[in-house]
Amino acid sequence: MNKDLLKLLESSARMSCEDMACALGTSRDEVERELGELERSGVIRGYKAIIDGDAIDGEAVSAIIELKVTPKAGLGFEDVAERIASYPYVESVSLMSGVCDLLVTVRGKSFKEVCTFVAEELAVIDGVTSTATQFIMKKYKEYGVPLFGDADDGRGRISL
Repeated sequence: MNKDLLKLLESSARMSCEDMACALGTSRDEVERELGELERSGVIRGYKAIIDGDAIDGEAVSAIIELKVTPKAGLGFEDVAERIASYPYVESVSLMSGVCDLLVTVRGKSFKEVCTFVAEELAVIDGVTSTATQFIMKKYKEYGVPLFGDADDGRGRISL
């Protein structure tokens, strides 16, 4: 049942254990037991609401930074990735294949704040050999959830 339970959680983590049990054809106690096991084992790392940042803070800025990194002997990319993940601006850190080694998503109050963070914090980390920053102009979908809305953000529509 774990995979079916996880699919339910991905679609609506606010669903009650009773409703999940009904959807899965099992008991509430069984759902609670499995959720506890998934949490203890680290499969479920947390529960998070998907928030449209533009709807609450239109001035905030998100960026994706591609990092090239020289891995450390015996540690690989782990040491640098864990250090980067510890910064409060950082939303995600991923090891990549292709042109960059680590992909970092950050959020700050302004372009200047993000630029300062990249220049003064990320770029100077031992092992980081280059950075390439792309600012996110607008998000349309996140974690499978559409962020389309009726609110006009002033940027207009682009048609090809």
